[in-house]
Amino acid sequence: MKRRHFLATSSAALAGAALPSCKSNPGKTLRVYTWVDYLAPELASRFEKENGCKLVLDTFDSNESMYAKLSAGASGYDVLVPTSYMVKTLAREERIQPLDHSKIPNLTHVDPDYLKQSLDPEMKYSVPYMMAPTCIAWLKSKVANPEPSYRMFGRSDLKGRMTLLDDFREVIGAALLSLGHPPNSKDPGQLAAARDVAIGWKKNIAKFDNEQYKAGIDSGEFHLVQGYAGDLFQVAEENGDLVIRIPEEGALYSCDDLVIPKDAASVDLAYAFINFLTEPDVAAENMDYIVYRAPNKSAYPLLGADFRSNEVLFPPAEVFAKMSPIDDLGDALPLWTKTWDEIKAA
Repeated sequence: MKRRHFLATSSAALAGAALPSCKSNPGKTLRVYTWVDYLAPELASRFEKENGCKLVLDTFDSNESMYAKLSAGASGYDVLVPTSYMVKTLAREERIQPLDHSKIPNLTHVDPDYLKQSLDPEMKYSVPYMMAPTCIAWLKSKVANPEPSYRMFGRSDLKGRMTLLDDFREVIGAALLSLGHPPNSKDPGQLAAARDVAIGWKKNIAKFDNEQYKAGIDSGEFHLVQGYAGDLFQVAEENGDLVIRIPEEGALYSCDDLVIPKDAASVDLAYAFINFLTEPDVAAENMDYIVYRAPNKSAYPLLGADFRSNEVLFPPAEVFAKMSPIDDLGDALPLWTKTWDEIKAA
């Protein structure tokens, strides 16, 4: 689908910061394990050209599949792009290395307001890359009397025309928020109540889905979906009938971070890549392509007015106060997995 283009200033007109370079080691390769379609192709080519190296991108579709592959012995990656809660797991298990900030001068551009809520506020192991909330979206022409609330998933008039994400953190987290509970709760009673809410939603939805909901709501097959902001804005670029909102009860948001594995072979290149992506003009161009928000205060002025005024990606303070990052569950993970199994089996 066509990308949105919000940039107010051409990145070519901006001076780039000095980067650690691999030009003294021509022919080197940087292997990055990341999400699908998560780097503007022009920026990938620019990095290769500026650093005289080859960039190889391998992709995963969930943090859990990435973790499983690493646990099965996959190695050879120089940069990983996990979500913040998974960074905590990787750091606890000593799979990633602490960062040398002297090799990432562009850290001065990272948004300090975001770091206040970050799971790694001192950037000891990670540098924030892209963040976005999980939203709900509906078609204006199909949904009567809409409200920006999880309550809509309980509406029988929309039965069979709704989808929820096929992700236990997102669905159980939304159910917890709908009850006024913390979305990362470890309380068995709160999780049991959230399970019952989610089972009620399940009776109304067409399916749990992470991919087809985008084409489905675009075509009108689905009328209401839970989805990721970046995906939904790409649909909205072509479909003016789509309304995207952060639920009034609050929302989860995720930030995908840049980390260096313990066994990285091209460590200097990894630092060069992280520094490159944190350069303001690069971050702004990448935001325009991905339609997520890079927590980069120096990049914000380079965005077009319609991007910067987007209240989903840049929510007002009172809305952001009701949003929470997806956090590491620690010892509560088996309880959450059991709860999800019960929802799926119901």
